[in-house]
Amino acid sequence: MAPVVLPAGTAKQIERAKETERILAILHQWGIHTLGQLAALPRDDLAARLGVRAVELWERANGRAERILKLVSPPESFIESFEFDNEIETIEPLLFILRRFLQQLATRLNAIYLVAKELRLGITFADKSHYERIFKIPQPTNNEDILFRMLHTHLENFTSKHPIVAIELEAQPSRSVRQQFGLFETALRDPVQLHETLARLVGLLGADRVGTPVLEETHRPDAFRMEPFAWEFGPSRTGIFARDDEENGPNSTLSLRERGASDSTAVRGCVPLRRFRKRKRATVLLENNRPAHVRAMEVRARHGTSPSDWRTGLAWLNC
Repeated sequence: MAPVVLPAGTAKQIERAKETERILAILHQWGIHTLGQLAALPRDDLAARLGVRAVELWERANGRAERILKLVSPPESFIESFEFDNEIETIEPLLFILRRFLQQLATRLNAIYLVAKELRLGITFADKSHYERIFKIPQPTNNEDILFRMLHTHLENFTSKHPIVAIELEAQPSRSVRQQFGLFETALRDPVQLHETLARLVGLLGADRVGTPVLEETHRPDAFRMEPFAWEFGPSRTGIFARDDEENGPNSTLSLRERGASDSTAVRGCVPLRRFRKRKRATVLLENNRPAHVRAMEVRARHGTSPSDWRTGLAWLNC
């Protein structure tokens, strides 16, 4: 077993603790069990017999020791909450309180040069149930109007079965970040306006109908799923800067033909045109007029799903 090396500070603390235990054991043998008995001992005689550490304990017992306090700032939390005297059933009182919350949070954040990157809205109902929603701010800001529009857009389509008795708003702070785009990259003119438009569309159509369509990894034609929309750029491999990347990359010593073969190997599992790929002959064995086993040159699998799956989808052919 390898020896464990402790930091210098930790090793010193361990040595001081052991020395203190040794001194306390000697004091107990002398019949010294209280602070008053320790303070009554002569200081010089105690130093001569037990050393400097015993003198430090004697000074602490007599109230003569001085120790510099370590100032520790408590973590800053940006939370505003309010409990209503009467139950709330309309949106107007909520918007009034939220506007005041945002003003207070923006003032506190501006005082320490921070911006809000995320908002958390918490609502408590009369039946003690709780609702929580997190708002991702596309461009961190302390603008009260922008933050208020985000909350207002969400609350316009919000409904509840029980009246509201309390509300809470929390802001997650961050430092203002500046982003430098490439020569051929384009920044959004108004990221907040795009976020508000998407939020309104989600409220009208539903979260599963707004976003970016992504092709599913299945043989079913036109199968896709919706993912949240994100305005982000990946590393560019085309254009005038592609030559520098390729010269310094792992395939820099390959020819154009070998490099193309290497790239095609990396994406072997992706089939861009699934409808028009070459057909392959396969044999399907039936049991009670249901597909039970598939045999082909590259595929040999047993069908183990429910009978309704093979009528509606062909995902089981992937095995």
